[in-house]
Amino acid sequence: MCPDAPLVLGIETSCDETGVGIVRGEALLADEIASSVDEHARFGGVVPEVASRAHLEAMVPTIERACRTAGVALRDLDAVAVTSGPGLAGALMVGVASAKALALSLGVPLYGVNHLASHVAVDIVEHGPLPEPTLALLVSGGHSSLLLVPDVTHDVRSLGSTIDDAAGEAFDKVARVLGMPFPGGPHIDRAARSGEVVLDFPRGLTTGRDMQRYRFDFSFSGLKTAVSRWVAAREASGEPVPVADVAASFQEAVVDVLTRKAVLACREHGVGHLQIGGGVAANSRLRAMAAERCEAAGIELRVPRPGLCTDNGAMVAALGAQMVLRGRTASELSLPADSSLPVTVVQS
Repeated sequence: MCPDAPLVLGIETSCDETGVGIVRGEALLADEIASSVDEHARFGGVVPEVASRAHLEAMVPTIERACRTAGVALRDLDAVAVTSGPGLAGALMVGVASAKALALSLGVPLYGVNHLASHVAVDIVEHGPLPEPTLALLVSGGHSSLLLVPDVTHDVRSLGSTIDDAAGEAFDKVARVLGMPFPGGPHIDRAARSGEVVLDFPRGLTTGRDMQRYRFDFSFSGLKTAVSRWVAAREASGEPVPVADVAASFQEAVVDVLTRKAVLACREHGVGHLQIGGGVAANSRLRAMAAERCEAAGIELRVPRPGLCTDNGAMVAALGAQMVLRGRTASELSLPADSSLPVTVVQS
């Protein structure tokens, strides 16, 4: 770790996690999270107003905890970075307002960065500099995206995205059908380990004209509906639902589509590196199948540890540090929170 490298604090509040990370150059010093997921569980999903209030209450304690963990004081910071979009509007506003206050009071630059680009940048603190270009597969509750990334600080190109339910959203909805709590992804992953892939659920947008028109796009709404109908028919007949087998078969369908399209995108764009990020990247079957298919295709796979795949402040700090290192112009203090910020806009 270079002592002269920029010390950057990152704030992430796009959804229900209050994340604060501190990075010096490419070294992660602190990654503190305050989650409000338990407050949303009884509603079966994230409630925006509840998330915003939780961010307000958690912000100062989480910043203080990150500074203690990193062994630094706020006055030591060289810059502040914050997720300015996309995400829940109210939640983003809390993070952006907090970052503005910090940057203004400390007299340091402010960088408003894209949530999705941050998911790509976080791998730098795990595995070192990103190869350029990199192809990134981002999979979460709100996004399933394939991105071509020549330069994570200013050049991110969308190859394909979700046209209906994102992968993580489908996991949550299928988990609810199977009687599992929110968030559903980890529960389905655990159940699938004791199940078998015996049900042939559909793989959306992978054949015929769909594959031509939506080559690198994703659709999991039909899969979710197919699972729901299969379970409903089973229950109507009075037969027990083989939860583990349904979970394994559903998970296999999602992972098959994600990895198949990601490897195809690497081949067609001549990219030898695939990075996977986002909350669903913590899924054990996705990691295993991606490793198998990348090895067979001669593609180098990079996946951060599970704790860095979910929303966190480290990823924002990592991208902010790259902005400083590459001499990118800082954001204005009039920086807005943009809930629909396009992935191609890396910095606001």
